[in-house]
Amino acid sequence: MNFIRDKEGMLKGHFTFGFLINKLQRILIIMEQELDIAAAQQLLEANDHLGLESLFENWLPADIAEVIPDANAEQRVLIFKVLDRDPAFQTFELLDIPTQQELLDQLLPRQLKLIMNDMSADDRTELLENLDSETLNRILTLLTSNERIKALSLLGYPEESIGRLMTPDYVAVQSDWTVGDVFNYIRKYGETSETLNVVYVVNNRGKLIDDIKTADMLLSPLDTKIEEIMDDTFVALNVTDDEEEAIQMFKKYTRVALPVTDANDLLLGIVTIDDVLELAEEEDTEDIQKIGAVEALEEPYMDVSIVNLIKKRAPWLVVLFLCELFAAKAMSQFDEQIAKAVVLAIFIPLIISSGGNTGSQAATLIVRALAIGEITLLDWWRIMRKEIFSGLILGIIIGVLGFATVAAFATFAPAYQDSWVLLAMTVSISLLAVVLWGTLTGSMLPLVLKRFG
Repeated sequence: MNFIRDKEGMLKGHFTFGFLINKLQRILIIMEQELDIAAAQQLLEANDHLGLESLFENWLPADIAEVIPDANAEQRVLIFKVLDRDPAFQTFELLDIPTQQELLDQLLPRQLKLIMNDMSADDRTELLENLDSETLNRILTLLTSNERIKALSLLGYPEESIGRLMTPDYVAVQSDWTVGDVFNYIRKYGETSETLNVVYVVNNRGKLIDDIKTADMLLSPLDTKIEEIMDDTFVALNVTDDEEEAIQMFKKYTRVALPVTDANDLLLGIVTIDDVLELAEEEDTEDIQKIGAVEALEEPYMDVSIVNLIKKRAPWLVVLFLCELFAAKAMSQFDEQIAKAVVLAIFIPLIISSGGNTGSQAATLIVRALAIGEITLLDWWRIMRKEIFSGLILGIIIGVLGFATVAAFATFAPAYQDSWVLLAMTVSISLLAVVLWGTLTGSMLPLVLKRFG
């Protein structure tokens, strides 16, 4: 037993020591990154081409992208001048849309032409759809004929459709090929593919008939026919589906990429997980902003002008203000009762805020459940039943707490000791009613708003 205890102590000590070492390593990495960024800024200020080229040689595009937002126009041109072709477009793709738009007017035409043609089609489409017509036409003239056809094709799909999100860069093979044929094809044409994790099988007319993981082919002999590996089960998105459909499909099937087809099942492109993760973040941000009674912001907070910020917030504040007027009007009907027991006025803010808090809780839960597809409008009755029971229980809990609060208040206010029980019952029953009403309205209002779009 002593041996076991000693061993456990050694293991715990080893775990603690290892944890401290990992923590220290992380701190050192962060400090090194900060020093590298500071060094890059100094080299940019000194206009040191060779120094920057040497420094960026071992940097990842994600690290280089952190330097660009704080650099001025001349420094940004210098950064892309010292970068090789691949790191240049990879770094550009990692920047947010407003920064990319600024670079369109700052980079040299030669730099811009290479980046625009090298960018993945889906990332480029996301940028192009945010440009004004004059800038869009200027960028389109920089593209090669093949890339221009791709760009115009993707821009032709409806906004917020999967067609805008997909990329036409993928590997498609036929069922009568061997595994060896596929590998030779990938070596020759796979460099521009968005992903090589999955290979798509099409017939002679381009109709999608299956998808195969590259891992399955790696484990098969080179002379194995693709049709022998196929299981004829695959999942595809429709090109006109809403972008939210892609999020739900990726969540359900845990894929790194999904094919996109038209109404005739012809393979048009693929959607990859990195684009869907970015889209999911935007959708979550929009939902959170709506929960806070703010219209969704199309740009990052720091890039939104004060005028647009006011436009997004003012309408809902006006609506909420008008709702409060109805509450004030309702209270005015009880002036005489409140005058008889002025102490009631002390508890009015408490009662109102309790209703508002429970309403906000219920609305938040329902909005989020709608957003991730846990509930639909058809579930309204089940939701109402659940909220009635939860509202009653919550109301009883808060009502009991209100009763105890009034009892404690009466201890310090002797004038109300004779009627404190009646006062406490009034407050607790009001709390119960308001919490129940807040829960019901908070849960039903998002469904009503959803129903009317």
